[in-house]
Amino acid sequence: MYYPEELIEEVRMKNDIVDVVSGYVRLQKKGSSHWGLCPFHNEKSPSFSVSGNKQMYHCFGCGAGGNVFTFLMNYENYTFPEAVKQLADRAGVKLPEVEYSPEMQQKANKRARLLEVNKEAAKYFYYQLRDTHGQIGYQYLKKRELSDETIHKFGLGYAGKNGALLVQYLRQKGFEDALIKEAGLANFSERGGLLSQFWNRVMFPIQDSNHRVIGFGGRVMGDGEPKYLNSPETPVFDKRRNLYGLNFARTARSGNIILCEGYMDVIALHQAGFTQAVASLGTAFTSEQASLLHRYTENVLLAYDSDGAGTKAALRGIGILREAGLTGKVIDMRPYKDPDEFIKNLGREAFQERIDRAENSFFFEIRVLEQQYNQNDPEEKTKFHREIAKKLCEFKEEVERENYLQAVADKYHIAFEHLRKLVISYASQTGLVRPVERPKSGVQQKNKPEENAKRAQRLLITWITDDPGIYPKISKYISAEDFTEDLYKRVAARLFEELERGEYNPAAIISMFEDEEEQREAAALFNTNLPELTTVQEKEKAFHDILLSVKRNSYEYYASQMGSDMNALKSVIEGKKALEELARTRISME
Repeated sequence: MYYPEELIEEVRMKNDIVDVVSGYVRLQKKGSSHWGLCPFHNEKSPSFSVSGNKQMYHCFGCGAGGNVFTFLMNYENYTFPEAVKQLADRAGVKLPEVEYSPEMQQKANKRARLLEVNKEAAKYFYYQLRDTHGQIGYQYLKKRELSDETIHKFGLGYAGKNGALLVQYLRQKGFEDALIKEAGLANFSERGGLLSQFWNRVMFPIQDSNHRVIGFGGRVMGDGEPKYLNSPETPVFDKRRNLYGLNFARTARSGNIILCEGYMDVIALHQAGFTQAVASLGTAFTSEQASLLHRYTENVLLAYDSDGAGTKAALRGIGILREAGLTGKVIDMRPYKDPDEFIKNLGREAFQERIDRAENSFFFEIRVLEQQYNQNDPEEKTKFHREIAKKLCEFKEEVERENYLQAVADKYHIAFEHLRKLVISYASQTGLVRPVERPKSGVQQKNKPEENAKRAQRLLITWITDDPGIYPKISKYISAEDFTEDLYKRVAARLFEELERGEYNPAAIISMFEDEEEQREAAALFNTNLPELTTVQEKEKAFHDILLSVKRNSYEYYASQMGSDMNALKSVIEGKKALEELARTRISME
């Protein structure tokens, strides 16, 4: 949905970012900004800044930043139109109605109806559990040591012993048979007509990240088969792209997400306070689910069963997580099978200790590999070392491969150079480059000139927005063309244009960018750490040096691009004159 820029700006201006963020993060005012613990990464000391003046936020720890729209998009995983609508509702701003084509309208209506029938089915199961007929299900959940609060939180229910009752209920609520079937809640049979496959089962409503019921899982009471039965794929339920418990886990802000195998594991962990737990939906973990997790965390802890099948699933999951760019670790469940059993027997504190000691996924793979070889047999041990070398070749980055090579050599008491030669051998066979050479000197490389130039440009934009009164004093020396990064140039052009009119609005400038990463980078431009200086003379010198650096870089950049272009030559000559004049000029900060 496209909204006019004027309307978007009205919505933004009517939602003070400090008020909005305060609903999610505890903020404390220090100086001109408000500070709190960043909701986007795990930290103990506040590095998350919210500026009422600039109407934007920035984390100096993880780099997250943006305006009030960006915050909701990141925190609630909203699309931009969803964030606009949420904030418009909050501020009482009326948005134009969405105009759909007939085909799109029909599709949207169908999706809405499927979500409605699922919601109604969830209500039916919920109340059945609390009815006398549902006591078998309720007692089962109590036997599993779930509290009433937990049962309510997850909307757990019971499907009675007759598959026709749910269908009758939904018909009474006005849902047609074709819709009930399409939602995966029932099937036609020649003998019984439309009957639900969910009967005599404890029911687990499956919700998407926005708490909408999209499907169900059912655990049979007694010894029936299958033990667990899930809804089929529907237009609103894609097992590969959803995770059980993610609607709660996405706002846990624990710095990680715990990936389990079953519904009861997730529920037991949430009840114990580990609200970051999720599980796949009756299928093996998928790359789509890994991408979904990547929206919320960089760190995934695998809490799979400790048996052979669980180990195999964990090994597969590690590979998927690695491909998705996620850091995976493995929680040791032994001597118990799964998180549910572990929590019941050893409690929350013991599980937290296991989280703290979670095993690096690569070392987990090596440990599983080690069990396949007799370490007392020299030939078997040599084969094991060769397999380690092959595994090390899977790291694409040289530095990462080198670091793991050293760590593995230390852990398994293997001569570093011997293991390194094996890795080089296999690396050449597989097309990988030679592991990175260790530097002989401890001297760190200096920042590249281009990075220094970019930093000077960031500092200048931040300084001007912190002290807009300085712009008229420097406007004759600086222009947007002096910013050599495209995004920086666009920000500077808009900023300088507004300052020429005697106004400026950093939060509105961020809305120029649709891409989330660009919004983040633009926000960082207004929040670069300025040098801490006390005297006016120190500030004047620092600012002059930054301004001069930006101008000098601009001159050198265009001089290198000049070629035979006469217009470019003219710009370079003018730039050189401005640079020379600026070098002789004192910029007053008083």
